[in-house]
Amino acid sequence: MRECISVHIGQAGVQMGQSCWHLYCIEHGILPDGLTDKKPCSDDNFNSFFSEVGSGKYVPRSIMVDLEPTVIDEVRNGTYKKLFHPQQLISGEEDAANNFARGRYTMGAQLIEEVMNRIRCMAENCTGLMGFIVFHSFGGGTGSGFTSLLMDELSHMYSKKSKLEFAVYPAPKISTAVVEPYNAILTTHTTLTDSDCAFMVDNEAIYDICRRKLDIERPTYVNLNQLTSQVVSSITASLRFDGALNVDLTEFQTNLVPYPRIHFPLTTYAPVVSSEKAYHRTLTVSELTSECFEPSNQLVKCDPTKGKYMACCLLYRGDIVPKDVNVAISSIKQKHNVHFVDWCPTGFKVGINCQPPSVVPNGDLAGVQRAVSMLSNTTAIAEAWARLNYQFNLMYNKRAFVHWYTGEGMDESEFTEARDDIAALEMDYREVAESEELQEDEF
Repeated sequence: MRECISVHIGQAGVQMGQSCWHLYCIEHGILPDGLTDKKPCSDDNFNSFFSEVGSGKYVPRSIMVDLEPTVIDEVRNGTYKKLFHPQQLISGEEDAANNFARGRYTMGAQLIEEVMNRIRCMAENCTGLMGFIVFHSFGGGTGSGFTSLLMDELSHMYSKKSKLEFAVYPAPKISTAVVEPYNAILTTHTTLTDSDCAFMVDNEAIYDICRRKLDIERPTYVNLNQLTSQVVSSITASLRFDGALNVDLTEFQTNLVPYPRIHFPLTTYAPVVSSEKAYHRTLTVSELTSECFEPSNQLVKCDPTKGKYMACCLLYRGDIVPKDVNVAISSIKQKHNVHFVDWCPTGFKVGINCQPPSVVPNGDLAGVQRAVSMLSNTTAIAEAWARLNYQFNLMYNKRAFVHWYTGEGMDESEFTEARDDIAALEMDYREVAESEELQEDEF
């Protein structure tokens, strides 16, 4: 038995969590009260995300935390209110006010003990805990500050377990808070050594996909979260269902993270297609695979053609046979705009799962027979770090808004440490790319 505990932090994390658990329940035939009208297709795999209690009810292995009660109250009073254990929905009295220091040092410190106790209880009920999946945003106060505090605690208590993040990265042009660059760089700096792998999505990229592919003129957070939950579901499908070629959490790390610090893969999903358009598409395995390498389908704004891939993880689900996958990968390798670093000749990790993707009733996406999710570690992501560093420096050079952070007990030297660390991270990516170019010039 290989269990996984999901931790949803802050508004972004909790709302992503609601979408994800809604989709998991549809996939496994679980009703909103936690009961099921049919026996799950594979008990062992199924129990990696749900635990069965005495009454025959299934309870998600998840914890939702926010420093203010509004978003958690939506879960407590929503359609799936009977699904979650009440003690796994934890909210404080006062929010972090978009302030990393409040989320980590003042408000967050009051809640951390209760959260760790719940996590410890859940971990003790597991027979073979595989790891944690943490959902949060980089830019919010709770999502940045409380996450860094929690990751710190998890590293001390469960140092050998995998810790993966699904993080909402600050978008280039759309911003919900002025101080997003501060929060994002501070949380990346504090969790860089605690997190094993962080899958990034940014709202602007998902807005564009919703507008362009699904014809949603004004996408809401519900639309964005539905798309994100499909990606999360694809990545976790191999843990929840049997498949021809399953992938577990530790395999992601082994195949996607060449150096400990370079652990921020891009995520891509295909097909993103509405019900009207699905009738006019063939959706072959080759077509879906090449769609994943299109910059417009990525969930983070950066141009992969300007960088080099260190590794790609292709997770197929549905009506897929290995022969088609091999043909698709061969044709990708021959494309001129897909470059791999020289020291990673094979480059591809493949997962194949027989369970086709499910969709939310009356949702945006069409029900399709096959889909693919790609996680790729590319040097092009340095562009996103550079953008964030630049925004951080603009504000920090004037010491703008810094007093709100120091007033909550944070030392100003943390800002300079964080800035230097993320500048070093950007350089790490650039060095991988540049060493490649030097080698090519020598030849």
